[in-house]
Amino acid sequence: MEHGTIERQMHIEASPENVFEVLSNPAHLREWWPDEADFPGRPGGDGWISFGDPAAGGKRERFTVVDVVRPRTFSFRWNHADGVTAAPGNSYLVVFELEPVDGGTLLRMTESGFRERGWDAATVAAAHADHVRGWDLFLPRLPIAAAKLP
Repeated sequence: MEHGTIERQMHIEASPENVFEVLSNPAHLREWWPDEADFPGRPGGDGWISFGDPAAGGKRERFTVVDVVRPRTFSFRWNHADGVTAAPGNSYLVVFELEPVDGGTLLRMTESGFRERGWDAATVAAAHADHVRGWDLFLPRLPIAAAKLP
């Protein structure tokens, strides 16, 4: 099995502007993906997202915005070590591409960076499987969050 990327595509009954807002604004991102998020929504913006309470065993992950082309593309790197600049080889890259289609938005999501981390095959496969489960759980929540925006 190939563990290099995860790709998802879905149609969302909301404008590209609303979907982009839900992807790129920490307040709206929290509605469908992490429990908490704090980052500036501009290229190079560095911050974090968290799943659960980090003080109680939850995960807090670094998050760096890579590209912002409103309302077409939002990308970021995440899961890199504290004090390290996000780059290929030390983080995952997530790219969201938005296209207006049939009165809504076609969302394409790609996550890459699994094999580039220098891990052995078993670690790559486990990380890939974990992220597949995560995106399969969280992405269906995105249209619900986008529908809440006026």
